[in-house]
Amino acid sequence: MKQNKYDDPAFFAQYEQMARSVHGLKAAGEWHVLESLMPDLKGKSVLDLGCGFGWHCRYARERGASSVIGVDLSENMLNKARAMTNDTAIEYIRLPIEEISFPEERFDFVLSSLALHYIESYQNVISNIYRLLKPGGTFLFSVEHPVFTSREEQEWHVDREGNRVFWPVDRYQSEGIRTTSFLAENVIKYHRTLSTYLNGLISAGFLVQAVAEPMPSEAMLAAQPEMADEARRPMFLIVSAGRAS
Repeated sequence: MKQNKYDDPAFFAQYEQMARSVHGLKAAGEWHVLESLMPDLKGKSVLDLGCGFGWHCRYARERGASSVIGVDLSENMLNKARAMTNDTAIEYIRLPIEEISFPEERFDFVLSSLALHYIESYQNVISNIYRLLKPGGTFLFSVEHPVFTSREEQEWHVDREGNRVFWPVDRYQSEGIRTTSFLAENVIKYHRTLSTYLNGLISAGFLVQAVAEPMPSEAMLAAQPEMADEARRPMFLIVSAGRAS
């Protein structure tokens, strides 16, 4: 059984209060970089894997996408997405990412935001996404950075006064399951090295187009000075890859 914390009422109640849940894409620290890597979406068919509240689905339509399918495992997420969406060109489907099944070469653009680190079968999913993309199509995804996922204790090392001294990295080469704390205890994630993320794409046939390790924008840092520590280690990894024409 795939873990689905987002349909736990207590967990979801906390998730709904997060800034990115309330304010959308503009409140996501990595959004300015992810957006800069978006291809031209006008007239394109789009698949969003792990669509959550549907922010990226609606963005794609605002940028001219002809059709969008959002996939998520959580009924709570999809109920929220449907309530926030008034667009018949957007369809939301409840399904694990590992089980998506669409015709070959169905989509021009596949997006996945902060979902693949919850997926155990990374290579199978990547190979399936390649199959679903049209020649010349783009796959863009973000995940928690490997230096962030290497330890189960995803926390800074602090001194006796509580000052953040450094970000520990351990067991980096030991890939696999990590049981972490994110809004609740026992949240399952999967750690992979940077090379596994990139080589998995190459093995599937993708051409890696861009790799980014974003920090918050200057505007966000000015508004939220407490985020300055995000410059000390990357929290996110963003990769753009394409299927050859």
